[in-house]
Amino acid sequence: MERTTLDGTWTVEAVRGPAAADAFTTAIEAVVPGCVHTDLLRAGRIPHPFDGDNEAATQWIGDTVWRYRRTFEWAAPDQTRHDLVAEGLDTLATVELNGIVVGTTRNQHRSYRFPVGHLLQPGTNELVITFDAPVPAAERLSEQHGGELPHVNHHPYNALRKNASNFGWDWGVDVATSGIWKSIGIESWSGVRIAAVRPLVDLDGPTGILTAHVDVESAGSSGRFSQAIGNAPVASADGAGTAGLEARITVAPHPASAASPGPDTAPPGPVVVSRPVVVSRPVVAGSVTVRLEVPDVAVWWPRGEGDQPLYDVRVEVGDDVWTGRVGFRTVTLDTAADAGGAPFLLRVNDRPVIVRGANWIPDHAFLTEMTPERYHQRIDDAVEANVNLLRIWGGGIYESDDLYDRCDELGVLVWQDFLFACAAYAEEPWLADEVEPEVREAVTRLSPHPSLVVWNGNNENLVAYAEWGWRPSLVGRTWGDGYYRSLFPAIVAELDPTRPYTPGSPFSFDEYLTPNDERNGSVHIWDVWNRLDYTAYRDWNPRFVAEFGFQGPPAWSTLTDVVHDEPLDPDGHEMLVHQKADQGNRKLADGMRGHLPVPAPTEDWRIEDWHWAAQLNQAHAIRFGMEWFRSRTPDNTGMIVWQLNDDWPVVSWALVDHAGIRKPVWYAVRQAYQPVLLTVQPSGDSLEVVLVNASGAPVSDEVRVSRVAFDGTVLESASFPLAADPADADRVVLPPSLAVPEDAAAEVLVVTGAGTRTVFDFAEVVDQVLAPEPLTATVQATPDGARVHVTATSYARDVSLFPDRVDRAARVDDGLVSLLAGESVTFTVRGAPGIDTEALLSPLVLRHAGSLRP
Repeated sequence: MERTTLDGTWTVEAVRGPAAADAFTTAIEAVVPGCVHTDLLRAGRIPHPFDGDNEAATQWIGDTVWRYRRTFEWAAPDQTRHDLVAEGLDTLATVELNGIVVGTTRNQHRSYRFPVGHLLQPGTNELVITFDAPVPAAERLSEQHGGELPHVNHHPYNALRKNASNFGWDWGVDVATSGIWKSIGIESWSGVRIAAVRPLVDLDGPTGILTAHVDVESAGSSGRFSQAIGNAPVASADGAGTAGLEARITVAPHPASAASPGPDTAPPGPVVVSRPVVVSRPVVAGSVTVRLEVPDVAVWWPRGEGDQPLYDVRVEVGDDVWTGRVGFRTVTLDTAADAGGAPFLLRVNDRPVIVRGANWIPDHAFLTEMTPERYHQRIDDAVEANVNLLRIWGGGIYESDDLYDRCDELGVLVWQDFLFACAAYAEEPWLADEVEPEVREAVTRLSPHPSLVVWNGNNENLVAYAEWGWRPSLVGRTWGDGYYRSLFPAIVAELDPTRPYTPGSPFSFDEYLTPNDERNGSVHIWDVWNRLDYTAYRDWNPRFVAEFGFQGPPAWSTLTDVVHDEPLDPDGHEMLVHQKADQGNRKLADGMRGHLPVPAPTEDWRIEDWHWAAQLNQAHAIRFGMEWFRSRTPDNTGMIVWQLNDDWPVVSWALVDHAGIRKPVWYAVRQAYQPVLLTVQPSGDSLEVVLVNASGAPVSDEVRVSRVAFDGTVLESASFPLAADPADADRVVLPPSLAVPEDAAAEVLVVTGAGTRTVFDFAEVVDQVLAPEPLTATVQATPDGARVHVTATSYARDVSLFPDRVDRAARVDDGLVSLLAGESVTFTVRGAPGIDTEALLSPLVLRHAGSLRP
């Protein structure tokens, strides 16, 4: 196989569109992979859509037809077949080579391969790709096929196989893109090529089982090749009665695992297993299945449960080679009915895993800006917050291998939605003909990754049909049910039977129950945030929570980089551009009442206090919900918070903002997601301490519980033995002397043991008599930033440092630290050499909950 890359410099020009497009009919330089927005930005031709109100000013781009063009020199390699391979075109594209239409595409989520040997000419060739305008195309297709099917937001994104959130979401900017968003090139080959490999794994005691399904195609096949992954005729695996085209499968320890294992990774053993097989000739499009046994295999485990050894797999057929990595492990999902309903319990290698997850959205609205480094940073954000699973949400994309590879290496589990979200989807050929090859390609590409443990049919489409009022408008129309209940499970059963499939999220695993039944399967909890105070989380007793969340603004520097209202105001015009949730600011305000001090009706927030209060309330809400759900262990088997990340600077549910700054809620999640958690919860008229164990080993300890006054006086104290096996919990009800404060406004409960500590506040911030200035602080410069040492003279709740207000590059290692009188903490600031150290002690930089009091 020889590959001629066509990545690099192209040109792009507007073909037709709104009046604003008329100024762009002259070609400008473009970069592939990329999109038209990034090309226009690079040329200085548009303002940044993220800034101010520029989202509205650049809407015309998604209404415009764009044409990409490049020339290239061609001297034909000595090969039989030459294919133009486009790994990703966004979205409705017409591809022309030397003036001849090669093909058209209708799906951003899959690759395309076109034979072009008959069109290539020695010397200069011209490749032109014209992209239909995505917004009017979606509207046009909807109207052509019976009118719009139900969907959220304002564009009918469900008429296109394109990143749904690219059209805007309740956290996302509306920047409908066009362009060549993945690599493109010409592959030249003879004989046979490896079309796809699915190396599926299993365990049989100490032996690893690798079943490699290898799909091959002959260069002699004629016509346009449509890759049929996994369902072609199977060739002989033993060579009986065949001519001798040999395929060889080799499995060996991955060098990085063997040479430099991480702290959680032991090197796999030095075994190398190789087996030749024979593929029948003549091959047109066929497959061969090979089973290899790897003795004494090193088993792959989720993070916190064991090591993550990886093995290299090499497949050779003729002169073509495929390489990949696997980890040997098993995964099951227990949803069998029990006395309490039906659980949603993941087991990896037969060991139950309590999920402490986060939902993942595309990390940038312009997908080609998502570099390997950015993926690594964001996944590190998840790992350092004690997250053990990422759910790749169905309104985005099948992510880059950079994400899955990193999760393989770190032991972060992955739940993968198929890309159907919050909408009804037609099942007629005009859409369905693209859905099946898309899903087959996704399952085949992602199946080698040991981190991937769940396939999920859609996001909220089943509950929308049942509960969102869709049914009257869908009478006599298809809406996607056939995908989720028939096509997708059949494809997964055929191509990847090693992993569980769920029809949707949420889902109750019973035809006679609403999909969002709390006692069965998975639920999404959105009455909290939309309508109810966050204390209503305690009204839920869910088996598994796949979505729940609460909003808060991004870091101060992230916000003020793009919002320029004068004066800055929560309801300012540009601020509301960066608040996409329906009635989002009202819900933020409602969510603070009863928890934090808020201005009187005739008064306004000081913007700095609104910002801190909104961030703090988000942190309190999420920690409250997480600790409640975790206290229900083992009845509750996990949760996935909405959401880890942002695709632009916005007020949202994210833990980490678009600039990569960890919001206060991130620190709350790190605390609530500790593998071993101590939490205080109501128990009748009293309180109970719950020891929750999501680690891989039993935990037991004497837990010390103290009722402490704000001045540090210990008013009552006692110890209690607690012990919990993995994926279990233990609890003790406290006596009134500990559970009932003499003065709730001036006391806390401190629980210490099992290597952790929790401080339980008897009262909300608004009702506490917190000292307005309970801290003394000193600061010391370091080569990379500073160290800020803080000591409490009285109880100081949720002490936090915001160095980005001094230097937007600065990052801090800790936050939301509650200090008893006399206790200290040192914050380490990095990434900002020469930072103004005294400015770090400003009351707008060093904050605590008591600083919100009038």
